[in-house]
Amino acid sequence: MNDQNDPRISIQGLHFYHGPQEILRGVTLNFYGGRHYILAGPNGAGKSTLIDLLAGLKKSTKGDIIVDGKPIGIYHPLDLARILALAPQDFRLDFAFTVREVVTMGRRPYLKRWGRLLPGDRKAVDLALNRLDISNLASKPVTTLSGGERQRTLLARTLAQEASIILLDEPTISLDITHALTVMAEARAQAEGGALVITVTHDLNLGAAFGHEFIFLKDGQVVAAGPITQAFTADILTRVYETEARVTLNDFTDSLIADFKKSV
Repeated sequence: MNDQNDPRISIQGLHFYHGPQEILRGVTLNFYGGRHYILAGPNGAGKSTLIDLLAGLKKSTKGDIIVDGKPIGIYHPLDLARILALAPQDFRLDFAFTVREVVTMGRRPYLKRWGRLLPGDRKAVDLALNRLDISNLASKPVTTLSGGERQRTLLARTLAQEASIILLDEPTISLDITHALTVMAEARAQAEGGALVITVTHDLNLGAAFGHEFIFLKDGQVVAAGPITQAFTADILTRVYETEARVTLNDFTDSLIADFKKSV
């Protein structure tokens, strides 16, 4: 077990190519438990690629990813799944599983040979359904759900996994504002409970309201990284998005918000 002051994930000199195109260029970052990191940047910056690498779905061309003191490549998939859970941006659900069945899939890393659920597994599933406000949908086939309901089902499956590292790739993209707030509040709560949470989002103001730190990527490189008050600034946003930005304190939410104006 790592010391609580050690990073849960350490990335050193990470490069990734897709064919001849270099998607990530020398990314070096440390991620600590008890923090909610917001990973942001323009389209094509490399955010989802980085998440896939951290989840072990892709292998880097060069560089190291260390998870709890060990190279990610030496973990057996089930061992890694007990530590790390991913809610991907795209996930097909073509079979008529019920919502409860899909959420129960998050317990797979813990099931014994015959796959029988224990009381603790059922409790984890019920808790995840409640946290994402989908208990009323538990018996519905996922093929009948709206896009937002499917998204919350996948997020509940991730929570049911009870991993201490949680990766969320654009978790609010299909959600109305009420459920987007629920999801981001849950991400923050998981971090404040000790987990490492990394959320990819284009909603910068939600990120500023519920994150502890921002990491901005552009053209496959880290442009800025640090606590919200240090990394979520007008100068950094203008540099990252190449459009005029203003950052102010929202008295209603008591969080920083950004406004943008297209330069002419």
